[in-house]
Amino acid sequence: MAIPTIEWADGRIRLIDQTLLPNEFKQIYCDNVESVWEAIKSLRVRGAPAIGIAAALGAVLGIWKSEATNYDDFVSELKRVADYLATSRPTAVNLFWALERIKQTAAKQKHLEISELKKTLLDEALQIVEEDKSMCRAIGQHGLELVHNGDTILTHCNAGGLATSDYGTALAVMFAAHEAGKNISVYADETRPLLQGARLTTWELMQAGIDVTLICDNMAAQVMKEGKIQSIVVGADRIAANGDTANKIGTYGVAVLAKEHEIPFYVAAPTSTLDLSLETGDGIPIEQRAAEEVTEGFGKRIAPQGVKVYSPAFDVTPARLITAIITEKGIARPPYEIRLKELVAS
Repeated sequence: MAIPTIEWADGRIRLIDQTLLPNEFKQIYCDNVESVWEAIKSLRVRGAPAIGIAAALGAVLGIWKSEATNYDDFVSELKRVADYLATSRPTAVNLFWALERIKQTAAKQKHLEISELKKTLLDEALQIVEEDKSMCRAIGQHGLELVHNGDTILTHCNAGGLATSDYGTALAVMFAAHEAGKNISVYADETRPLLQGARLTTWELMQAGIDVTLICDNMAAQVMKEGKIQSIVVGADRIAANGDTANKIGTYGVAVLAKEHEIPFYVAAPTSTLDLSLETGDGIPIEQRAAEEVTEGFGKRIAPQGVKVYSPAFDVTPARLITAIITEKGIARPPYEIRLKELVAS
């Protein structure tokens, strides 16, 4: 991304409003923690790593003008801010990981003056941004070995620079392959109901000069049957200790189709997306979205008034359907219970 998805800008947070893409490119400012919460909830900023960054910067923004004069009052205020931000979206573990990291940083710096403690927390949040950039590049390099010249890759939702600080997770693999001179092409699912694949993934890939074809979600089986797809690469919002992976709704179906057609199915995510406290994906909370996103998501009603709607934002792909998990520390293959722990410890 030539322009950062999200950044700290002179006491405010500046981010790309992704609800307007691809028709309008606009940066907006968050001046208070409430506006950060709204940006996360409304998907102005989205994607697990980017949500984590927004949470970290949002926590700093929430205490930046604090008038607390002692550590106890300050850290109580920080906790209130963090707890509030944690209610914005439940599935992406990066949000909670980043908030906990900011709180732990404060806990280790009790000796500092409040003004210095604020700066320390900002430095920590900015460090998360820089680490994310490095992690995304490393994911791309590790994933590069799984891509062959001439491959066509299918992806679902958006796991590119817009979902991170810079380079993406799933799309990092494609960007790295393209930059390495491999002749690749991509099929992008539109990703109902909010069309992140159609609006965001195709836009990013076209910006990078990568050949991309947009398909409706229900066309994936047909393009696999026709032999058009050599591999599938998707991102993740939370990965349990056994490798079960939560990602945008529809991912599970793609994985089932990949298994049927004997196509490798890869998940690309930083180790910050791992939640080893959960033994399986059964414990991953699944966010429920508003009915209007299905019945009138882009301003025009397409379903009868009063119809009942069920709209989970994510589903969980069982580990048995995942060929490998690509992280910044290397590629994990089954048994995930062992390999994921080794990666985290490395």
